[in-house]
Amino acid sequence: MTDIPKATHSGEVTIGNITLPCFVLEGGRSLLSQRGVQRALGRSESLRKGDGDKLPPFLAQKNLKPFINKDITLVTTPVKFRIDTGPVAYGYEAQILPKVCNVYLEAREAGALLPSQEHIAKQAELLIRGFAHVGIIALVHEATGYQEVRDRKALEQILEEYLRPYTARWAKRFPDEFYKEIFRLQGWEWEGMHVNRPQVVGKYTNDLVYSRLAAGLLERLEKLNPKNDKGERSTRHHQWLTEHYGVPELHEHIVGVIAVMRTVTHHDPNRAWAEFMRRLQRSYPKQNTNFDFDF
Repeated sequence: MTDIPKATHSGEVTIGNITLPCFVLEGGRSLLSQRGVQRALGRSESLRKGDGDKLPPFLAQKNLKPFINKDITLVTTPVKFRIDTGPVAYGYEAQILPKVCNVYLEAREAGALLPSQEHIAKQAELLIRGFAHVGIIALVHEATGYQEVRDRKALEQILEEYLRPYTARWAKRFPDEFYKEIFRLQGWEWEGMHVNRPQVVGKYTNDLVYSRLAAGLLERLEKLNPKNDKGERSTRHHQWLTEHYGVPELHEHIVGVIAVMRTVTHHDPNRAWAEFMRRLQRSYPKQNTNFDFDF
């Protein structure tokens, strides 16, 4: 019984017209209630308490299989936990909801949805629009009151969670869509990932992502991973992020930024980029960077 984690914070998060019970476990793991996720997606099947090796009912249909990758299956195992001294409860990693929404939207775009799944895709679209205002992890932290606890942590402790003492091997962390959306909003012609991107895209990446993940993170990365005399870095910033915390936070943030990008439909590049930056700043404001570090 002692190995079952306990929820230290709980609350309800509202996304559009949907309210979901949410929890933060010891150590900061963010969960949404299992039944809440079901209801948010308009599903009512009976839930499995175990079967960690199987997909949940809302992803188990064969027509969805082509749109499900390993990244999604990592967060579909129900998590067992306790609320105070009450009975055992089950939840999903909070990141599951935007990931499942993308599965349904991609399937709809490909014309692969069944008629009985159309209402789920519509609900997924509403949820994605809700996520565009603030990341799902931030929503859970705010709703449960955990954000206040996190804000009280020492900055060094937070950065230790994000950063490794040495670099990891390179792995693709930024989806093609991230860059494709930058090109769309800037009015540039997209020729695919095989064509070298303008140098300014690297500055955009720092601005849109690393400067907004955690206070002082970009400054620390630039010290760990400095440019050489040619203005080049020996590694990518994301290779310094920890697998258990930094990389998942990076992924969740990128998904949110892409969601904000999708909400901007201006055809005038000047207006489109300016509107995107306004919405991004509202949803993912830049973190305070006025800190001195003792290296």
